[in-house]
Order: sequence, then structure tokens, then C-alpha cells
Amino acid sequence: MARSILGMVGLGATLVFAIPVAMLGFDYLVLQGKTGIGAALLVAAGLMIAIEEYVTTPGDLAGTAVEKTLGTVVKSPDDDEN
Repeated sequence: MARSILGMVGLGATLVFAIPVAMLGFDYLVLQGKTGIGAALLVAAGLMIAIEEYVTTPGDLAGTAVEKTLGTVVKSPDDDEN
């Protein structure tokens, strides 16, 4: 799936926060033996990334509408040949 520049920046910003949470969860889970807290932190880090990837925000709706509008108005050269 192609990702726009703003999408890449958003994913990078999410990873800046999710990676330390995941590392702390791993530390609690494996090294300190606090399985409940460690597992919860790992789940939280995974949810941070999943929400950024799959949840549609109002800003995403505008971009999607523009892409669909341009797709119907402007035909690609391959469509003209058929």
C-alpha cells in the first residue's frame, strides 16, 4: 500500500511514542517478571500503531474524497486507450 509523505510522518511520530512503551513492556515482562504490567504495555504499544494505521480521522476523509473525485474526473492515459 502506498503511503503519502504525511502518512509516513504520522507513522514515524506514532513509533516515537510506541517504541519506548514496547521496550518498557518487554523489560517488565521478561527481565523483571511483572507479567501483567509488561503484557499491558506491549498491548498498548500495539494498539497505538494499529489505531494510527486503521482508524479513519476527519482529516483522512477529506483526502479520500479528493482522491475519489480526481479519479472520476481525470482519466489516466490507460483508460483512454480502451
